Amino acid sequence: MCCPAPASRAARIVSLCLALCLSSLLPATAGEFPFDRELLLDAYPMKGSKQIPSLGVTRSGRASIVLWCNSVQAQVVLAGDTITILTGPLTERQCPSERMRADDDLLAALLQVSSWRSEGEALVLRGARTMRFRPSTH
Repeated sequence: MCCPAPASRAARIVSLCLALCLSSLLPATAGEFPFDRELLLDAYPMKGSKQIPSLGVTRSGRASIVLWCNSVQAQVVLAGDTITILTGPLTERQCPSERMRADDDLLAALLQVSSWRSEGEALVLRGARTMRFRPSTH
């Protein structure tokens, strides 16, 4: 009884190899959600502005979303790679109609987000539209 039988050792090796092969077929893990960081939408500023939308989420799920013109407080609910964003009322800044329409479009896209994943340092949100957020460098 000092050594396991060759058949059981072979079975363990086959099981380990099978587990490794199957894990390579599964989608890559999403990684850790980038809590407590300012994330900027991967987009150019709109003409006449330096503003780029941003997202910040605390570990408790409280979020601050800065849009093209206005901003909104939100609650983010995470479960694995699924995400739900629930927003409160928008601030009421007056901006050019182009930016206000862009706010409405971006907010609608954020409300339709259903999953997230990490790509390097970027956060990718997927729903009706895919959006990429990168850490702020300032």
